[in-house]
Amino acid sequence: MNSIYNALIVPAGLTQPVRLETVDADMATLQKLVAGNIESITGRDWHVYLNDEGTRLPQNARAEVLIREAGIELDDTLNGTAVFLGHGIRGHESDAPRHLIRLAEQLFDAPLAA
Repeated sequence: MNSIYNALIVPAGLTQPVRLETVDADMATLQKLVAGNIESITGRDWHVYLNDEGTRLPQNARAEVLIREAGIELDDTLNGTAVFLGHGIRGHESDAPRHLIRLAEQLFDAPLAA
């Protein structure tokens, strides 16, 4: 089964660009991207991976805005890099959904190549 997907990466640092990146969606790669153990938040057809000990990392206001605009209520702040992927068949990963990428482009005035 394929494990290479287009992920929407939203860094916490505002000077770092929001980007699409082709990633191997195995646990080691995801942990490297979020700088530690992962936790996830799930939307309708997507999920986002974050560092599960994010309080030691900078707040990620852009990921918070994107998640809220995508229809998910958040009670806590999000910290560290956020890695968005889609839901695939039988629980596997898939590419970040196009509608989520378009929303990020609109919110952050950042053209993202797919």
